[in-house]
Amino acid sequence: MIETAAGRQRVAAGPGPAARACVSRGAASLLLLGALWAGWATALRAGAEEPDFQEVYGLVRSNLTLAAEGEVDQAALKGLLEQLRSRVSLVPHAAGTNAPASAADGQLLPVSKVFDEAYGYVRVGRVEAGLAEAVGASLDRLAATNQLKGLVLDLRYAAGEAYADAAKTADRFVAEERPLLTWGSTAARSTAKTNAFARPLMILINAQTAGAAEALAAVLRDAKTALILGGPSAGRASLFKEFPLRGGQRLRIATEPVQLANGQPLPPGGLIPDIAVAVTPEEETQYYADAYKPLTRLPPPRATGRGATNIAAGAASRGAPLNEAELVRLKREGVDPERLVSESERAAAPSRPVVTDPALARALDLLKGLAVMRTGRGS
Repeated sequence: MIETAAGRQRVAAGPGPAARACVSRGAASLLLLGALWAGWATALRAGAEEPDFQEVYGLVRSNLTLAAEGEVDQAALKGLLEQLRSRVSLVPHAAGTNAPASAADGQLLPVSKVFDEAYGYVRVGRVEAGLAEAVGASLDRLAATNQLKGLVLDLRYAAGEAYADAAKTADRFVAEERPLLTWGSTAARSTAKTNAFARPLMILINAQTAGAAEALAAVLRDAKTALILGGPSAGRASLFKEFPLRGGQRLRIATEPVQLANGQPLPPGGLIPDIAVAVTPEEETQYYADAYKPLTRLPPPRATGRGATNIAAGAASRGAPLNEAELVRLKREGVDPERLVSESERAAAPSRPVVTDPALARALDLLKGLAVMRTGRGS
């Protein structure tokens, strides 16, 4: 428990008003954090043990006279919450979300579609009651009109605390009977079946894949039925309790782990994907909303030297026909201008949209590669 500074007598008198005015609260915070970090780093380099928190905290409170009233307590509180952010968090009066609208609109499966007539895509909004049935119905619908060669299960921005439903959903992809997940005093197992989804499965996760969605991804990987792509998940797959605070907020604390079949708890640092796909949070939000979002590219350079290739590049970059000087040069070099122009026009012709979402594109490429290996031929 961190004591507040209210009502307590300062051990050392602070500076006068003139001196206090010279150091802002922001500067004092930087001085505090910098001094603590520098001292800790030096101690670690020297092989010393980590310092005792209460000892350091007491010394800082007593002697950092440049800090404003309550500033040390606030810094300690923020540091505590930051270091334990996946297991301890403040719940404000009205909790918000950074997820795109399509992931926070309450739908279990906001998107369900097929790419290239053979690769299913199912996006999970939340892991809640009814998810297993919704996923099963979606797979039946997609397979009714397509010969599916694989599936992408998109758990980016998905959350929830329905671990029973996470295990039940995973059961649809596991053919044999085996333990899946344990949380609290409850354990879930898969059932032996002949109708499990047996095609290759790719799972997409990111930093906002949390709770039961993390458990779903981890179980499917542990059962060796899926690969995980994307970035590390949130690391919030635990059982939580909430405690009221005097200010009206609530403090959520992880009290029990969620464990895989081997007894290992899901890591508090989040799941590490099998294949990392680097993308900024801002870009990922845009790709999540539009998988065909155009990539930003510089136009090709204009022709600067001799040769048909440079001339064609210059014409393509301008989007204009060859000028008279370029035509004369092509004839002198024995190149048919009409053939060159027709090839340039064909290259500039509109084509089928290309998936530019980095994580989704990588997953589809892997599914296509596995399909080629299974059939022994390209398509």
